[in-house]
Amino acid sequence: MRGEFKVRGGKLVAVQCEVEDGRLTDVQLSGDFFIEPDDALLDINAALTGMSATATAEQYAAAIEQALAPQVQLIGFTPQAVGTAVRRALGNATSWDDHDFEVIGPEVMPPIMHVALDEVLLAEVGAGRRGPLLRFWDWDSPLVVIGSFQSYRNEIDDDAAKRIGFDVVRRISGGGAMFMEAGNCITYSMVVPGSLVEGLSFEQSYAFLDDWVMQALASVGVKAHYVPLNDIASEQGKIGGAAQKRLASGAVLHHVTMAYDIDADKMAEVLRIGREKLVDKGTRSANKRVDPMRSQTGMARDDILTAFQESFLSHYRSHVGGYREAELARARELVETKFGTEEWTRRVP
Repeated sequence: MRGEFKVRGGKLVAVQCEVEDGRLTDVQLSGDFFIEPDDALLDINAALTGMSATATAEQYAAAIEQALAPQVQLIGFTPQAVGTAVRRALGNATSWDDHDFEVIGPEVMPPIMHVALDEVLLAEVGAGRRGPLLRFWDWDSPLVVIGSFQSYRNEIDDDAAKRIGFDVVRRISGGGAMFMEAGNCITYSMVVPGSLVEGLSFEQSYAFLDDWVMQALASVGVKAHYVPLNDIASEQGKIGGAAQKRLASGAVLHHVTMAYDIDADKMAEVLRIGREKLVDKGTRSANKRVDPMRSQTGMARDDILTAFQESFLSHYRSHVGGYREAELARARELVETKFGTEEWTRRVP
């Protein structure tokens, strides 16, 4: 059995092994990494040999760390990467190539429907009724989407929101507020089985699940990088941020909003901490727009969305798909019974 893991910004780690009576045997680590001294490679193989085939990536990593002398240097990889490669060899962890992603293009609908669809599709993937997917949002009305744990009154100026015409909805993931008018953001959601991020810390999984968008941003002329924990930035400053929600079944929802062309005056009125957010996005004055994607690409938003879809489809096993009627019906039900209710929206006052 063989498993591979490419360290983000590092080297390829590969593990070959056999399993006898539930234990690892004949473990062989290889890759384009560096180890000093080089005989520590044998120590890693020995540390893994005899371990349970049901151990976690963290347990494999801990065994390696315990076996290595303090002077050993692992260059371009980590014990955690080896643990993940072992899990992949055993079929417990998966890579991008193990999945066929469904890509759903932007469909205009009330933004609260997209919030509800995130919960619906996460449950579908978690139950195994759907494979992994990437979907793009589009919407037709203004909305502020606050994080699952944000305080409503600390985040939202209710009077200003009502005066300007913004509704407020709470999503199921944490993180900060999304200030959404038609056409002002680029938002996507990815839902994957937990096996894809097996062995990765929460921080590592954020960057891992957005590797594809770094390629997509490069294709439209934006040189971007990840800023831990969950921000995407360019040389000109912050572009957007990510958030996640995980189910006990292992399914992971990962979604990102990037500013295309936001009315900074409105945002500063509706969001109580709007001015701090503007500074974070590289905008010193509220009397201008937050437009990193528009100004850095010179492209129409629809063209960027098309480029992003084409980039993903060309780099990963994937195909174009769509929503199922039962999923849309369930999302509409959740709008009525959960996301559109005061009880949910103001659950953190």
